Amino acid sequence: RNMNQGNQTTISEFILLGLSNQAEKQKLIFVLFLSMYLISVVGNGLIILAIGLDIHLHTPMYVFLANLSFADISSSSTSVPKMLMNIQTKSQSISYDGCITQMYFSIVFVVVDNFLLGVMAYDRFVAICHPLNYTIIMHSRFCLFLTVCPWVLSNIVALTHTLLANQLVFCNHNTIQHFFCDLAPLLKLSCSDAMINELVKFIVGLSVITFPFVLILFSYVCIIRDVLRTSSTEGKWKAFSTCGSHLTVVILFYGTIVGVYFFPSSTHPEDTDKIGAVLFTVVTPMMNPFIYSLRNKDMKSALRKLINKRHFLPLMS
Repeated sequence: RNMNQGNQTTISEFILLGLSNQAEKQKLIFVLFLSMYLISVVGNGLIILAIGLDIHLHTPMYVFLANLSFADISSSSTSVPKMLMNIQTKSQSISYDGCITQMYFSIVFVVVDNFLLGVMAYDRFVAICHPLNYTIIMHSRFCLFLTVCPWVLSNIVALTHTLLANQLVFCNHNTIQHFFCDLAPLLKLSCSDAMINELVKFIVGLSVITFPFVLILFSYVCIIRDVLRTSSTEGKWKAFSTCGSHLTVVILFYGTIVGVYFFPSSTHPEDTDKIGAVLFTVVTPMMNPFIYSLRNKDMKSALRKLINKRHFLPLMS
C-alpha cells in the first residue's frame, strides 16, 4: 500500500522478510524463537523478582542487574513477538509508524545494555579496589544517577536516530531484509539522501560502544592489578568470583560485536545484520540469567527462596 503526496509516492507500510523465505523452515523458526523468548522472559523475570523480594540483594550491584534483566526482556519483546505473529498469521507487513516505533525501542534497549555493562564494571572496580570507601562512593544518590543515566542517554540516542529517520522519504521499495525494523536496513531503503543519517549512526554508534568499553577496560585493568597484589589465594579467588558473571556477559556482548561486525563470516551484509540482531536481541538476553544465577551464590539462594515461595506466603495470607 502506498500513499500519494502530490507527485511523490511514499510508503505506508513495510514488508519484513524475516529470517528465511523458505516456507518449510517457518515452523522450526517459530518453535525455536518462541522457546528462546519464553526462557529469556522467565529467566530475567525471576532475577527481577528475586532481587526485588530479597532485602539482602538491595545493593547497587543487584539494582544494576535488575535493570539489565528488564532491558533484556524489553529488547526481546521489541522484535520477537511481532516476528512470531507474522509467521503465525502468514503476514509480513508492519505499518510505517509501527516500524519506526520498533526501531526506536530496539535502539534504546541495546544501547542501555551497553551502558549498564559499563556501570556494573565501575561498581565492581569500586567494590574491589576501594572496599573501605564503597558505601561512601556508591551512595544512594550516585547509584540513582548511575541507574537513570543509561536510560536517559539511550533514549536520547534512539530519539536522535528516529527524528532523522522521520525526515527520510521511502518510496517504491518497502521490503526489509530483516525480521524487525532495524536502523541499518531502513536507511538502505530510503530514496532520499541518507548521508547525514549514516554519519550520525557511525559517530553516535562508535561513541556508544567506545565509552562503556573504555570504562570496562579501565575497571578490569585496575581490578586485576589490585588482585594480583593480594598475597592470599583465597582473597584473589573471592575478588575474581565477585566479577566473574559480569565479565562473562561482557565477553559475550563485545565478542558478538567483534565476531559479527568486524570479522563477518558471510559475504552478504544482510545476513550479518540478521546474525548480529539475533545474538543481541534473543541469544544474549536468554543467556544472561543462566550466567548470573549459576555463578552467583547470592542469586542462587534468592532464586531458591523465590521458587520455594517463601516470599509469597505473606502476600497470600
